[in-house]
Amino acid sequence: MEKITILIVDDDKEIADLVGIYLNNEGYETIKASNGRECLQYLKEREDIKLIVLDIMMPGINGLEVCQTIRKDSNIPIIMLSAKAEDMDKIIGFGTGADDYLTKPFNPLELVARVKSQLKRYTFISSHKAVDKNEININGLQINKEAHVVKIYDKEVKLTPIEFEILYLLASNRGRVFSTDEIFEQVWNEKVYEVNNTVMVHIRRLREKIEEDPRKPQIIKTVWGVGYKIED
Repeated sequence: MEKITILIVDDDKEIADLVGIYLNNEGYETIKASNGRECLQYLKEREDIKLIVLDIMMPGINGLEVCQTIRKDSNIPIIMLSAKAEDMDKIIGFGTGADDYLTKPFNPLELVARVKSQLKRYTFISSHKAVDKNEININGLQINKEAHVVKIYDKEVKLTPIEFEILYLLASNRGRVFSTDEIFEQVWNEKVYEVNNTVMVHIRRLREKIEEDPRKPQIIKTVWGVGYKIED
């Protein structure tokens, strides 16, 4: 069985080596880049990279800029690492297209678990083995689960795998209200153990991409004090 290759991008060699050891122990192949330019160069040269562990604070091109560049033409899973724990930093990280976010210092075993979760999701989407191959159409919004394509009035919108899954969850259960905890547990396949705004950040990002006026959303509705829903 071919090994899965993961790119670790961090200017701190000790952290990069530590992450590499834990991922290698799980059977993954790892390559390392010490800055943003090396990261982008690896992505140009190698097609076997399936996930990126990306530090934010790096000299030259920082992780946020790297993430934005990658997202122009790729949905490869990106897990960001940062020494900053503030909510605004997470919002910015998710806003550039990151799929997950860990604050330093972090538990390497937690990182491994998140890597597995992202790879499982990405592999499923890429394999096109969805059970429901029909297209969902809601007031100008078109979602093709099998092709992983979203269009607004026939104009394609690029979504990250996480954004797509949240949108598909709501659209395939029209009228049902999902709490942020329910969305997190169904999309991330993890239990919620503490209050966080991860889902709200992704909903905000989704609205910026699919709503005509994100401040007055007509597709993803907020049910105050309960959660979110999509109606016919």
